[in-house]
Amino acid sequence: MDDLLLLTRIAGRPAAFRAVDVRSIIELGTITPVPRAPDFVAGITALRSRALTVIDARRILGARGGRDSADDRSPVVDIAGHSYALLVDKVADVVAGVGALSPVGPTLGPRWSACAQGMIETAAGPAIVMDVPALITGPQKAAA
Repeated sequence: MDDLLLLTRIAGRPAAFRAVDVRSIIELGTITPVPRAPDFVAGITALRSRALTVIDARRILGARGGRDSADDRSPVVDIAGHSYALLVDKVADVVAGVGALSPVGPTLGPRWSACAQGMIETAAGPAIVMDVPALITGPQKAAA
């Protein structure tokens, strides 16, 4: 895999997104809660007069507690014509993946395993390559 990857941290783990899946990185402004939305939907925010649904990756992956850092940057992805901002702990860097994807181990847990495409080596160390559509689907898919 010679794809470029956006490295992030989610719940203390290095998580990577394929750069081709990331539309942009934004500074999250105000997040407005959405009544009766699932708990993994942090709310909505605006990007150039367009509403973005903010998805809390920590909640989807079963992490407890608050974010690991105060990084207000968020990757933006498009799935089926809808735009989402992914709430992660930290946006780190863009790097190249080295070698092929390898399977994730069972120690990650069912939610991480359901949302991961595999593990990849990078210049910054190993990272979990996230499956963006599975992540957006939420914990119902991840727990199955």
